[in-house]
Parts: sequence; C-alpha cells; structure tokens
Amino acid sequence: MDLIDWLMLLKAPQLGLQTFYKALKVFETPKQIFTASESQRKACGFFKSITLEYLSQPDHTAVQADLDWACGDDCHILTLVDKGYPPQLKAIADPPPILYVRGDVSHLSKPQLAIIGSRNPTPGGRQNSYEFAQSLAEVGVVITSGMASGIDANAHIGALEAGQPTIAVCGTGLDRVYPAKHKSLAHQISMQGTLVSEFMIGTLPIANNFPRRNRVISGLSLGTLVVEASIKSGTMITARLAAEQGREVFAIPSSIHNPLSQGCHQLIRQGAKLVGSIDDIIDELPLDLTVSVKDNICLKDKKEMDNATSAVLKYLSYDAMSVDEVVEKSGLSPQIIMQELLLLELANKVIKVNGTGYLLTR
Repeated sequence: MDLIDWLMLLKAPQLGLQTFYKALKVFETPKQIFTASESQRKACGFFKSITLEYLSQPDHTAVQADLDWACGDDCHILTLVDKGYPPQLKAIADPPPILYVRGDVSHLSKPQLAIIGSRNPTPGGRQNSYEFAQSLAEVGVVITSGMASGIDANAHIGALEAGQPTIAVCGTGLDRVYPAKHKSLAHQISMQGTLVSEFMIGTLPIANNFPRRNRVISGLSLGTLVVEASIKSGTMITARLAAEQGREVFAIPSSIHNPLSQGCHQLIRQGAKLVGSIDDIIDELPLDLTVSVKDNICLKDKKEMDNATSAVLKYLSYDAMSVDEVVEKSGLSPQIIMQELLLLELANKVIKVNGTGYLLTR
C-alpha cells in the first residue's frame, strides 16, 4: 500500500522536508526509495547515515497508530499525490507531504479566507472576528484558522453559527485537541467542517509545530485577514508567510492606543489592504460567489458602515472636538466612534489635534 511507504518515509530520522522533496525528485515515489539499493541511496549524497540505516530496515510498526486512526469515522490521510489534496496548498514552496483530515475533505479545496489574531483580543477584536467570519461564510467563503483561543475561536464560531463549514488547522496530531478547552469546538468543526494537520498521530503541542502550522493556514487560503495582533506574534509570522506565498493580506485598523492594533497598522504600512467591511476583502479575491447573496450582504454591511460614518461626520466641524463629545452627540459607542475616526483619519478627512481632538480637513 503506497500510503504506508509515505508514512514510513516521513518517520525516517533526520529527514527534513527539503531532503524529502529532493529524494522524491530523484526516486519519484517513496516506495522506490525503499526498494532502491543501498548504493543508489548513498549515491544521492543528501541522506544522513542514520537516515540510510533506517531506509535499509524501516520500522513498519511505527506507522500503525496512524493507520488505525485512519480507520475511524470520517478520518482520512491524504498524500501529496492524492486527488483530494488541496491544490491551493500544493502550490506553496513547501507543502506538507501528508495531511491528516477529520471531516469533509472537499472543504479543503474550496475558496478560503484565513482569519487570525491575538489569543487575548479586546472585546472589539472578538466581535470583529466573529462578525467578519459570519458574513463571509454566508456568501460562500470558507473560514480557516488555527483553533487557538481568542480571534481564531471566534472566527470558527462565527462561521459555524452561520450554518457554514470552517477549517481548523491544528499544531498537534488529530488524536488530541489543543487547547484542551476547545474539545467541544473541535468536535463541532469536525462535524460541520474540517480539522486538518500535517502532524502524525500522537504529536504533542510542541512550540516548533505552530510556525509550521501557520504556513498551512495561509497556504490553504486565498488571503489572510489579521484582526488584532502585537508586533511580535505568531499572527505576524502567518501574515508574512501569506505574503511570501503570494496571497493577499488584509488588516483591520483600530485605535492607536490599543497595543493589539500595532501589528495591523504595521501590515497596512507595508502594503496590506485596510479593511472596513467584507466588501474590501471580496473585491480583492478571485471568488466565484452567488452575486445576489453577495450583494445583499455587502449592501447591508456598507449601509451600516455608511450610517456610522455619516453620524460621525455630521457632528464634526472645523473646530476640534473630543471623542467624548462626538459620543455624546451621536449616541454611538466609543468603540464605533474610535474606529470611524481612525478610518476617516487614514482617508485624510479628519485630523487629530492636541492628542485628543478631531476636526474636518475638508
């Protein structure tokens, strides 16, 4: 069985992804690597001695846990050459040779947007993650994230509560859930969407696994939306990976006083698309969505945004006015006012003076 050869090859000691792909280029299939002579394998020059020793006497029992897991309900193991392997992920420079999948495999090849961010977001960040995921899911975009606490979890929940699938890319083997508190969420995702991992059954949540996991999140997706993030965070690594993979990067702006806005603002300065509604995302991605549904959702979002913007502009003048004054006059929440003022400031329609006041520029 070819799958066993793929699994056994990945179990080889000191065989990294680069060597794995070099070996496939020479021998074409994992099976041919094992059936080749020892001299042929040595002649390649890229196998280490401990790897060569293993290839001569592979341990078939080492992959039994993976094979047993694959016999479970709705559990699948995909190799790079399988039909179900997602083409979007296959196109990156270092795709996982194997994917472990629990749930509907077909979701992996659908148009996806990654929604990611802080594990400890502000209430506004949680709300944005949930609402963007819900609205995008309703128009046919599959929401992909890492099932971490905070932004990730809220994105998954938003998609699920829209009655749509969502994909969780895990940094462990799929026989365990990390964080453990998301056991119920993981079960719901596996029933309504898809859990996916490149890590073998039994793999623990080791820190080094998560940057590898992040390239799969961005690699599966047409674009990545950063909701909130600090400058030095795993979220920023994922955004960088998305850009390196040639995918779109989106970021939601926030108050300059919010430390979790710094990552988003840096991404915007570096060329990420500033996002105020789902229109800004849909317009940039090669999506084939149902026009009537898309228009209905977009018009709804745009109308709400326009109403908030109009309410803020209505009370501003060419004399400086504080945020508290705008809140009092408009009746809108401070969070909405701050978000709208930031967007207006970025659009050069208002300027900030004396640290707290805002006035119209034109």
